[in-house]
Amino acid sequence: MTPSTPRVSLGHFPTPLQKLERLSELLGGPEIWGKRDDLTGLATGGNKTRKLEYLLGDALAQGATTVITTGAPQSNHARQTAAAAARYGLRCVLVLASMAPPNITGNLLLDHLVGAHVRWAGERDRYEVMEEVAAEERAAGRTPYIIPYGGSNAIGASAYVQAMDELIRQMHEQDLHFDHIVLATSSGGTQAGLITGARALNFRGRILGISVDKTADVLSPHILELAQLTATHLGFRFELRPEAVKVNDDYLGGGYGVMGKPEKEAIFLLARTEGLLVDPVYTGRAMAGLLDLIRKGAFSSGEKILFWHTGGIPALFAYAEQLLS
Repeated sequence: MTPSTPRVSLGHFPTPLQKLERLSELLGGPEIWGKRDDLTGLATGGNKTRKLEYLLGDALAQGATTVITTGAPQSNHARQTAAAAARYGLRCVLVLASMAPPNITGNLLLDHLVGAHVRWAGERDRYEVMEEVAAEERAAGRTPYIIPYGGSNAIGASAYVQAMDELIRQMHEQDLHFDHIVLATSSGGTQAGLITGARALNFRGRILGISVDKTADVLSPHILELAQLTATHLGFRFELRPEAVKVNDDYLGGGYGVMGKPEKEAIFLLARTEGLLVDPVYTGRAMAGLLDLIRKGAFSSGEKILFWHTGGIPALFAYAEQLLS
């Protein structure tokens, strides 16, 4: 199950499975495990590292000298893209939403440390700005390669088909079975890849994405389309049905990047029961949703849940004042 896209080496794989014993005991419900993609190792790690192994492989195969991508000011994807570019000697331009914040911290600090060039989009469409940057790079004699938001296209998502294969191998080695996989979902590539991999590898568990910013009626069709594009990219001949995509949008709170009481509780609870860090934007929100679902009895006590930890730890430092208030 190897895509034809060239691949570079960026991460440390396989990422470990960790049983969250104290958290499971405290909740008195299902057995909870973590898939530690926060430990992929690229500038503090995260799920985008897997995608970037294929995206950068494609960029280099096309002779790119500059990679361009977009995200929010505290984008984990932007930080990992910038670090990947540095590792392979490529110029990196990050088109970030809004205006420059007063303080450079968290992911944005790491963007600067690894040498990324930051372009603030303000209120403009970020894809239009990326196209402008690409034109500027060509005019300067460089060869640009645009990576979409979140690395979420068929090339990027195919990395999570491989990740599902990795998980199933670990399950066999450790005599484990997971009834549910729960993860934060936004640009959709990670969930799309897992869904495609689950179908290809006959994984019977339920894959639930907890949305951090979009309603299910917007996100679900996007993930379905991306999953099918990923299947086609890998040469699979099956169709994926809408019911394969499960998105819960009950935990959007105050909106993208707005840390509320549920996220804050999840951050402190995980840190103080397991020494495990989750972030305010993605994994903290997804874990807050998972905690609420467990408390509401959405899972039976005999089930096993795998929380796919997608990273995001540097963003914690940008929220220090809120976390300690």
